[in-house]
Amino acid sequence: MSVKKFVVGCFDDEKVLFPAVKQVRKAGYKIHDVYTPFPIHGLDHAIGIRETSIHTAGFIFGITGTSTALGFMGWIFTKDWPLNIGGKPHFPLPAFIPITFEMTVLFAAVGMTLTFCYLCQLSPFLKRHHFHPRATDDLFVMVIECTEKSNETEVAAFLQSNGAIEVNVQEAETGWWLGTYDKQQKLYRPEEVGY
Repeated sequence: MSVKKFVVGCFDDEKVLFPAVKQVRKAGYKIHDVYTPFPIHGLDHAIGIRETSIHTAGFIFGITGTSTALGFMGWIFTKDWPLNIGGKPHFPLPAFIPITFEMTVLFAAVGMTLTFCYLCQLSPFLKRHHFHPRATDDLFVMVIECTEKSNETEVAAFLQSNGAIEVNVQEAETGWWLGTYDKQQKLYRPEEVGY
Protein backbone atom coordinates (compact mmCIF):
# COMPACT_ATOMS: atom_id res chain seq x y z
CA MET A 1 0.00 0.00 0.00
CA SER A 2 1.13 3.52 -0.68
CA VAL A 3 1.71 5.88 2.21
CA LYS A 4 0.48 9.42 1.62
CA LYS A 5 0.86 12.61 3.60
CA PHE A 6 -2.23 14.46 4.81
CA VAL A 7 -2.80 17.81 6.46
CA VAL A 8 -5.53 17.52 9.08
CA GLY A 9 -7.43 20.62 10.18
CA CYS A 10 -9.88 20.61 13.08
CA PHE A 11 -12.78 23.04 13.39
CA ASP A 12 -15.08 23.54 16.35
CA ASP A 13 -18.07 24.99 14.49
CA GLU A 14 -19.85 24.01 11.31
CA LYS A 15 -20.36 27.70 10.46
CA VAL A 16 -16.58 28.01 10.22
CA LEU A 17 -16.10 24.65 8.47
CA PHE A 18 -18.45 25.28 5.55
CA PRO A 19 -16.76 28.47 4.27
CA ALA A 20 -13.35 26.85 4.87
CA VAL A 21 -14.31 23.92 2.63
CA LYS A 22 -15.29 26.33 -0.13
CA GLN A 23 -12.03 28.28 0.26
CA VAL A 24 -9.95 25.09 0.17
CA ARG A 25 -11.67 23.96 -3.03
CA LYS A 26 -11.28 27.41 -4.55
CA ALA A 27 -7.55 27.34 -3.73
CA GLY A 28 -7.23 24.03 -5.59
CA TYR A 29 -6.27 21.74 -2.73
CA LYS A 30 -7.46 18.11 -2.83
CA ILE A 31 -9.88 17.32 0.01
CA HIS A 32 -9.53 13.69 1.02
CA ASP A 33 -12.58 13.73 3.34
CA VAL A 34 -14.39 15.72 6.01
CA TYR A 35 -15.43 13.96 9.22
CA THR A 36 -18.27 15.46 11.25
CA PRO A 37 -20.07 14.37 14.42
CA PHE A 38 -23.45 14.77 12.69
CA PRO A 39 -24.64 15.09 9.09
CA ILE A 40 -24.31 18.55 7.55
CA HIS A 41 -26.73 19.33 4.75
CA GLY A 42 -24.95 20.32 1.54
CA LEU A 43 -21.44 19.39 2.70
CA ASP A 44 -21.13 16.55 0.16
CA HIS A 45 -21.90 18.99 -2.65
CA ALA A 46 -19.44 21.55 -1.22
CA ILE A 47 -16.67 18.92 -1.05
CA GLY A 48 -17.34 17.93 -4.65
CA ILE A 49 -18.70 14.42 -4.14
CA ARG A 50 -20.91 13.45 -7.05
CA GLU A 51 -24.36 11.97 -6.52
CA THR A 52 -24.28 8.26 -5.81
CA SER A 53 -25.44 5.77 -8.44
CA ILE A 54 -26.47 3.12 -5.92
CA HIS A 55 -30.07 3.42 -7.16
CA THR A 56 -28.87 2.15 -10.55
CA ALA A 57 -27.19 -0.79 -8.82
CA GLY A 58 -30.45 -1.44 -6.94
CA PHE A 59 -32.38 -1.53 -10.22
CA ILE A 60 -29.88 -3.98 -11.75
CA PHE A 61 -29.99 -6.24 -8.68
CA GLY A 62 -33.80 -6.08 -8.65
CA ILE A 63 -34.05 -7.05 -12.32
CA THR A 64 -31.63 -9.90 -11.62
CA GLY A 65 -33.89 -11.12 -8.80
CA THR A 66 -36.97 -10.89 -11.02
CA SER A 67 -35.28 -12.79 -13.85
CA THR A 68 -33.95 -15.42 -11.44
CA ALA A 69 -37.36 -16.04 -9.86
CA LEU A 70 -39.30 -16.19 -13.14
CA GLY A 71 -36.61 -18.19 -14.92
CA PHE A 72 -36.20 -20.73 -12.15
CA MET A 73 -39.95 -21.25 -11.57
CA GLY A 74 -40.59 -21.38 -15.32
CA TRP A 75 -37.87 -23.99 -15.80
CA ILE A 76 -39.14 -26.13 -12.89
CA PHE A 77 -42.81 -26.12 -13.94
CA THR A 78 -42.30 -26.42 -17.71
CA LYS A 79 -39.11 -28.49 -18.21
CA ASP A 80 -37.81 -30.13 -15.03
CA TRP A 81 -41.00 -31.31 -13.32
CA PRO A 82 -44.13 -30.43 -15.29
CA LEU A 83 -47.31 -31.42 -13.47
CA ASN A 84 -50.88 -31.39 -14.69
CA ILE A 85 -52.75 -29.91 -11.74
CA GLY A 86 -56.44 -29.82 -12.64
CA GLY A 87 -55.72 -28.68 -16.19
CA LYS A 88 -54.00 -25.44 -15.06
CA PRO A 89 -51.23 -24.08 -17.30
CA HIS A 90 -47.63 -25.04 -16.63
CA PHE A 91 -46.59 -21.37 -16.40
CA PRO A 92 -49.25 -19.66 -14.21
CA LEU A 93 -47.78 -16.15 -14.14
CA PRO A 94 -50.29 -14.65 -11.62
CA ALA A 95 -49.35 -17.36 -9.10
CA PHE A 96 -45.67 -16.51 -9.51
CA ILE A 97 -46.05 -12.78 -8.71
CA PRO A 98 -45.66 -12.98 -4.88
CA ILE A 99 -42.49 -15.09 -5.08
CA THR A 100 -41.12 -12.93 -7.89
CA PHE A 101 -41.75 -9.78 -5.84
CA GLU A 102 -40.00 -11.24 -2.79
CA MET A 103 -36.97 -12.34 -4.83
CA THR A 104 -36.77 -8.88 -6.43
CA VAL A 105 -36.75 -7.20 -3.01
CA LEU A 106 -34.24 -9.71 -1.59
CA PHE A 107 -31.75 -9.34 -4.45
CA ALA A 108 -32.05 -5.54 -4.47
CA ALA A 109 -31.64 -5.19 -0.69
CA VAL A 110 -28.70 -7.57 -0.32
CA GLY A 111 -27.02 -6.31 -3.50
CA MET A 112 -27.32 -2.64 -2.53
CA THR A 113 -26.01 -3.37 0.97
CA LEU A 114 -22.95 -5.18 -0.38
CA THR A 115 -22.39 -2.47 -3.01
CA PHE A 116 -22.60 0.23 -0.33
CA CYS A 117 -20.09 -1.62 1.87
CA TYR A 118 -17.73 -2.05 -1.10
CA LEU A 119 -17.91 1.59 -2.19
CA CYS A 120 -17.47 2.92 1.36
CA GLN A 121 -14.76 0.38 2.16
CA LEU A 122 -16.66 -1.02 5.13
CA SER A 123 -15.86 -4.45 6.48
CA PRO A 124 -15.21 -5.94 9.91
CA PHE A 125 -11.67 -6.93 8.92
CA LEU A 126 -10.52 -3.76 7.16
CA LYS A 127 -8.12 -1.48 8.99
CA ARG A 128 -8.75 2.24 8.61
CA HIS A 129 -6.71 5.20 9.72
CA HIS A 130 -8.39 7.56 12.21
CA PHE A 131 -7.22 11.10 11.65
CA HIS A 132 -8.48 12.44 14.97
CA PRO A 133 -10.09 10.69 17.95
CA ARG A 134 -12.65 13.50 18.42
CA ALA A 135 -13.80 13.44 14.77
CA THR A 136 -17.09 11.77 15.68
CA ASP A 137 -17.42 13.46 19.07
CA ASP A 138 -17.33 17.24 18.91
CA LEU A 139 -14.83 18.32 16.22
CA PHE A 140 -15.18 18.79 12.48
CA VAL A 141 -12.08 17.34 10.83
CA MET A 142 -11.02 18.26 7.29
CA VAL A 143 -8.33 16.07 5.73
CA ILE A 144 -6.39 17.46 2.76
CA GLU A 145 -4.18 15.17 0.71
CA CYS A 146 -0.72 16.54 -0.03
CA THR A 147 0.22 16.32 -3.69
CA GLU A 148 3.30 17.35 -5.66
CA LYS A 149 1.78 20.82 -6.14
CA SER A 150 0.91 21.44 -2.50
CA ASN A 151 3.32 22.27 0.31
CA GLU A 152 2.20 20.98 3.72
CA THR A 153 3.34 24.15 5.50
CA GLU A 154 1.34 26.35 3.14
CA VAL A 155 -1.73 24.12 3.47
CA ALA A 156 -1.47 24.18 7.28
CA ALA A 157 -1.16 27.97 7.31
CA PHE A 158 -4.08 28.23 4.88
CA LEU A 159 -6.28 26.10 7.16
CA GLN A 160 -5.34 28.17 10.21
CA SER A 161 -6.17 31.37 8.38
CA ASN A 162 -9.60 29.91 7.57
CA GLY A 163 -10.49 29.15 11.18
CA ALA A 164 -8.90 25.79 12.04
CA ILE A 165 -8.25 25.51 15.77
CA GLU A 166 -5.80 22.63 15.36
CA VAL A 167 -3.66 21.62 12.36
CA ASN A 168 -1.28 18.67 12.03
CA VAL A 169 0.41 16.56 9.37
CA GLN A 170 -0.06 12.79 9.28
CA GLU A 171 1.07 9.93 7.10
CA ALA A 172 -1.41 7.15 6.38
CA GLU A 173 -1.82 4.21 4.05
CA THR A 174 -4.56 4.62 1.50
CA GLY A 175 -6.86 1.97 0.18
CA TRP A 176 -7.90 -1.33 1.70
CA TRP A 177 -5.78 -3.56 3.85
CA LEU A 178 -6.54 -6.32 6.32
CA GLY A 179 -5.59 -5.92 9.94
CA THR A 180 -6.75 -4.87 13.36
CA TYR A 181 -7.09 -1.40 14.77
CA ASP A 182 -4.00 -0.10 16.51
CA LYS A 183 -5.10 0.76 20.04
CA GLN A 184 -1.91 2.73 20.65
CA GLN A 185 -2.29 4.97 17.61
CA LYS A 186 -0.32 8.14 18.14
CA LEU A 187 -2.29 11.36 18.28
CA TYR A 188 -0.43 14.06 16.43
CA ARG A 189 -0.28 17.31 18.32
CA PRO A 190 0.19 20.66 16.55
CA GLU A 191 3.12 21.54 18.77
CA GLU A 192 4.98 18.39 17.68
CA VAL A 193 5.18 19.56 14.09
CA GLY A 194 5.69 23.23 14.87
CA TYR A 195 2.31 24.72 13.87
